[in-house]
Amino acid sequence: MKTLQIIKASVITGMLTCAGLAIQPANAADLTVGANIGNVPWEFQDETGKDVGFEIDLVNEIAKQMGKSVEIVNIPFNGLFSAVQSGRINMAVSSITITDKRLESVTFAQPYYDSDQSLTALSSSGFTSLKDMENKVIGVDTGSTGDMWVTNNKAEYKLGEIRSFEGLSSAMLDLAAGRIDGYISDIPALQYYVKDKPELKVIERIPTGEKYSVMFKKNDPLANEVNDVISKLKEQGYIAKLHETWFGAKADEGTSTVKIMDMPAAK
Repeated sequence: MKTLQIIKASVITGMLTCAGLAIQPANAADLTVGANIGNVPWEFQDETGKDVGFEIDLVNEIAKQMGKSVEIVNIPFNGLFSAVQSGRINMAVSSITITDKRLESVTFAQPYYDSDQSLTALSSSGFTSLKDMENKVIGVDTGSTGDMWVTNNKAEYKLGEIRSFEGLSSAMLDLAAGRIDGYISDIPALQYYVKDKPELKVIERIPTGEKYSVMFKKNDPLANEVNDVISKLKEQGYIAKLHETWFGAKADEGTSTVKIMDMPAAK
C-alpha cells in the first residue's frame, strides 16, 4: 500500500510539474537574497554562526517594511550576478558597486553607501603606497571593482602577479602568510577588518567614487518597490543609524547613506 501511495504521489507531482505549477517548500521565504558571507562588516557570521552586518540589517528591515519574509543565501561574489540574472535569487548585496557596465545586464536600487578602493599590506612590510607595489604580488576579489581597477592600472604601477580570491578572509590569510604582498579591495571592509589587527595596515586609499546598492534582475519591478523602501528608511534615519552602528561614526550629510537619490539608469 505504501508503495502505491508513493507512486500516486509521484504521478501527481509529475502532472503538476508538466502543468507548469512550481511546487514550493511550505516554509519558502518571500524574498531570497544572495550575499557573499565573510564580507565584513557588510555580511558575515558572528561567534554563534548568525549572519550579521550592515547589509544583513538593511535587507531584513527592507523585508520587514514590505511585510515579507527573507532568506539569506551565501554565494561567492562573482556568482551573485548570474544568480540574480537567472532568477535563482530575488536580489543581491555584498557592497556591490553600481557601474555603467553592470547596468547593461542588471538593475540597481538607489545607492546607500559611498566608497573607494584601498591597498592593504603587512605593517612590517615597510610599504607606504602603490608605488611600492612594482613587481609585487597583488590579491583581488574575483569580479570585483578592485579586480577591475587592478586590470586597468596594472601597467601604470608595474604590478606583478595578480591572484584572485573568493572573499576577504582567504586573501587575508595569504597576506599574513606572505604569499601576496598587497590586497586591493573596498576601503570600508578593510578599515573594519584591520582595526583590531595591528599586523595589518590600510596603507593607501584609492579614489574611485563608488556607490553601493542592492542588485536585481534587469528591469525587475521588485527593484522599484525596494527603492521606495530605501527612500523611506533614509527619511526615517534608519540607514544613517546603521552607519553609526557598523562604522562608529556619523555619515556625512551629502552622501548616499543619508540623501535620497534616483535609481541609476544605464547610459
